[in-house]
Amino acid sequence: MGKLFSTILPEHEEFIRKQRIFFVGSAPLGEEGHINISPKGYDVLRIFSPTEVAYLDLTGSANETSAHVEENGRITLMFLSFEEAPMILRLYGKGRVILPGTPKWDELLPHFELLPGARQIIYVTIHTVKTSCGFSVPFFSYSGERNTLQQWAMKTGEQGIKEYHKKKNYVSMDGMITSLGQQEMKPILPEE
Repeated sequence: MGKLFSTILPEHEEFIRKQRIFFVGSAPLGEEGHINISPKGYDVLRIFSPTEVAYLDLTGSANETSAHVEENGRITLMFLSFEEAPMILRLYGKGRVILPGTPKWDELLPHFELLPGARQIIYVTIHTVKTSCGFSVPFFSYSGERNTLQQWAMKTGEQGIKEYHKKKNYVSMDGMITSLGQQEMKPILPEE
């Protein structure tokens, strides 16, 4: 039932744009670390080409995807149809973490609405697209976005979010350093 493609086709792009939620999967190398699956809401995903997508990643209680992508780059994005004809679509690729204050961040950010609590952009170069039936996925109706995360970010403020990142987003649950943690640990070089 599954079909493999080397790029995102126009019909895949149309399907992806209709979905209100997607899931991100990543894992460390080896057998010991935890596999992470993270749901993403809001209008944060952008398709840049048939082999390039990115999403604006908001502050959360952990930062596992960043740690895994830094270590090995492997990442999967999964989209499900809950209301229309059934389908599951997965994008397999190599991820890259883009942090605020970098030239790539400045290049990509105009494509997104900067939401409160934005911590990084996850940029993915796709090597495989897979579709499958989704016959067992139940019907659900979309009734709106939760605003809790954005309200929390606005209430916490920029400095509070930086402190939160330090406590919760610098190291993964398996002790791996995330991109935010690596950025913080870089030595400050004297000005020339």
